[in-house]
Amino acid sequence: MSEHESNKPWFKQLWPWLLISGPALAAIGCVITIYLAVNLYSDKPVRDGVVKRGLKVEQLKVEQDRK
Repeated sequence: MSEHESNKPWFKQLWPWLLISGPALAAIGCVITIYLAVNLYSDKPVRDGVVKRGLKVEQLKVEQDRK
């Protein structure tokens, strides 16, 4: 490494940006994932006669009067 290259400030060198880019991209991906989860895939209202338990949606069995 030449003396000129070692005198550069840290933000003008390549290696700090390579080290910062991984965690920065992960943080951006996390923010995008949380945004999509809250706005697009939040719990939607369920019709009458349907019960949602976690990720499973079940149809309620309606008992008919037998006479």
